[in-house]
Amino acid sequence: MRLKTCLGCGVVVLASLWLSLAHAADKAVLFENVFVFDGRSSERGRSPVNVLVVGDTIQTISAAPIAPPADADLTRVAGGGRTLMPGLIDAHWHSMLIGQKLVDAMTSDVGYTNLRAAQVAEATLMRGFTTVRDMGGPVQGLRRAIEEGRFPGPRIFPSGAMISQTGGHGDFRLPHEVPRAASQGLSHTELTRTAAIADGADEVLRRTREQLMLGATQIKLMAGGGVTSIYDPIDATQYTQDEIRAAVAAAENWGTYVTVHAYTSRAVQVAIEAGVKAVEHGQLVDEETVRLMAQKGIWWSLQPFLDNELANPQAGANRVKQLMVAAGTDRAYALARKHAVKVAFGTDILFSGDNGEVQNARLVSLERWYPPGEVLQIATGNNGALLELTGERNPYRKPLGVVAEGALADLLLVDGDPTADLSLIKRPESSFVLIMKNGRIYKNLLP
Repeated sequence: MRLKTCLGCGVVVLASLWLSLAHAADKAVLFENVFVFDGRSSERGRSPVNVLVVGDTIQTISAAPIAPPADADLTRVAGGGRTLMPGLIDAHWHSMLIGQKLVDAMTSDVGYTNLRAAQVAEATLMRGFTTVRDMGGPVQGLRRAIEEGRFPGPRIFPSGAMISQTGGHGDFRLPHEVPRAASQGLSHTELTRTAAIADGADEVLRRTREQLMLGATQIKLMAGGGVTSIYDPIDATQYTQDEIRAAVAAAENWGTYVTVHAYTSRAVQVAIEAGVKAVEHGQLVDEETVRLMAQKGIWWSLQPFLDNELANPQAGANRVKQLMVAAGTDRAYALARKHAVKVAFGTDILFSGDNGEVQNARLVSLERWYPPGEVLQIATGNNGALLELTGERNPYRKPLGVVAEGALADLLLVDGDPTADLSLIKRPESSFVLIMKNGRIYKNLLP
């Protein structure tokens, strides 16, 4: 057995050096003397253990010393009683749309879009988010580059283009582009596969199949009005049951599911009756609708949308809609808890023009409704369970969001106990002393 000095000791792995380090990645990593938060419980383990990672998988968790395979190329990590926990998961992320303003999404060259997205991806991983469920945008190229090891970033579950009706939340066309003649070309956001406009069941069926063809792991439909929309009021119900059923049928035939953007009771109820498995947002639903979600086993992907320093302030009519959603957020979380709806966490940071720096703070803001351990459980084990709805379209085939034998080795070593002090999550640059994704160490501050 050959022992090596810890990879990247004392430094954060920089993007410029990442490729060469990745190719020299250790085949085995042994974490010694760590307290485990496993993502399945809301509590941290009471006794220290050792955790062996071989390749991309957690192989052994034991209170007793672990003997690595005799031929292992091994890195030992002295945990020193720190907390080992799953990598964080953001269940509502827009990898391609965060680093730009709305006008950029409507006009920017695709090359610029991808370069900004790569910067966002690296920053996302360095904040401890090792997996994201992308809820709309032309992310396939970025995902491929990350999967091939050409650039650091989180693993991505892509939805492809957001499918929207005419005038819906995903219709970014300018007024002079309407009506569109049969011979007229697609709009910029359609050409870049940011959004796909579809009216009628047959067209929705086609656009859904196109996203699946291009590698979507799940499908996202705009079933109601939105805050940043150009045209639609937030109370608008978008798509008929027949149209949504067409998308659901295509997704189920492909072995996966449909989720919908919707805020109001009517929009959510129409979508549930049409067979969707998850709802994004929903801050304006009534208690009857929440009961229905609980009865049907619907996943509720909620975001802590409050009117505070973490919000992306809107203007004009969109500001009014933003305040409506913020006012409904407290009640939404209370109803979700009351009726034991399956809750996922996502940030939905959009058109911020930065690298999504408020992502960790938005997660920590869930402490308003949940104790710290439950917050972490939602952002790890719960979100990992939501990802499993992709069924046969799940490209990874091993559990995510948990520290368990046989799970993928997406791990954070935290300097402290985040189940007691959730504010540690807000300081990833100092609190996360080691970040591992897929068994590879991307950051290591240990001496």
